[in-house]
Amino acid sequence: MEKIFRLGEISCPSGTLVVVDGGSLGLWSGERSPSEIDPALLGVEDPAMAAEYLNSVDFAAVGSDASAAVRSFDRQPGAMLHDIPASQAGEFERTFEEHCRAAGLDARLEALPGGEPHAQRVRRTVAEGGGGFLMFGVPVVAVGGVPRDRRLPALASRADFGDGVGLRWSEISVRMSDAPAESTVLLGDVGVDWARVLFGDGDALNAWQHDEPVDGLADVAFWGADAEEAAATFSAPELGELGEDGVRGWTGLAVAEAMEKALAVQSWKEETGRRMMVDFRPHSHHWQVMRQVRASEVEAGTVDVGDARLLCAMTSWGDGYFPVSADLDASGAVVAVRVSFSDGTA
Repeated sequence: MEKIFRLGEISCPSGTLVVVDGGSLGLWSGERSPSEIDPALLGVEDPAMAAEYLNSVDFAAVGSDASAAVRSFDRQPGAMLHDIPASQAGEFERTFEEHCRAAGLDARLEALPGGEPHAQRVRRTVAEGGGGFLMFGVPVVAVGGVPRDRRLPALASRADFGDGVGLRWSEISVRMSDAPAESTVLLGDVGVDWARVLFGDGDALNAWQHDEPVDGLADVAFWGADAEEAAATFSAPELGELGEDGVRGWTGLAVAEAMEKALAVQSWKEETGRRMMVDFRPHSHHWQVMRQVRASEVEAGTVDVGDARLLCAMTSWGDGYFPVSADLDASGAVVAVRVSFSDGTA
């Protein structure tokens, strides 16, 4: 039997809700071109591979059959084709032309100069009725028609999935109203690479600071088999954060001092072969919400960005691709947006 938990509340002053991997928001370009994102944030250090990302191409389909051509091409969600690596763009365009010719469709691809900013991808997706798009290959979902004037509860259903799996979330939903659902539409999948999913206002994401501290401060944390020895070596106290028993380190340091301590502990670990983890934690929006997640029995937390409140929750399934659906009332208004974990690919 499933049990319902209240994870918190969100607010969407823009009327647009985005469902996205909570650990990947350092890649969010906002109103800027995605080509302005530092490739290092993608884990890319090779210069040739970095150039592939920086020069990637976004294509729009044009022609009387453009929409049907993109749907039947079935390469990406949505009406545009994003983030095509520079070296593959020409071949990709030719493959699309061959597809249209074979299907008798009047459509062709046109490159969008500079790429489509992620904020514009949200607006366009919502204008098209809601659905999915890619952010550097990670599927994201956006939907409009969300109440602007009140906070909305986020609820989670937990069930026992049996031997080898145990208790996990079956779904997380954001409720817009108490009206009965008359129909359900699949919006797309949310791709998760960091085991957490975030529900946030589309405009607020443009002000999200993923790695930059909002107060100029940072923490250093370390834990593991040899953490006690490291604590004695560096005179490090217990971190003192809820949900982090046995974790050592320092809180509320100036960024430069925190970085110096983190590098010193990391160097000691590598030079001595000690077994432990070292974490540098700038006081960013991501840090704020993850601090709550670690302290929460339901592994969820909220953070205010401007007038919006965003919620992040661990999936309990780890990484994967999870379907996102909208429940609609008799008039077609959205009454809930749901992420289904038991139906996804973890």
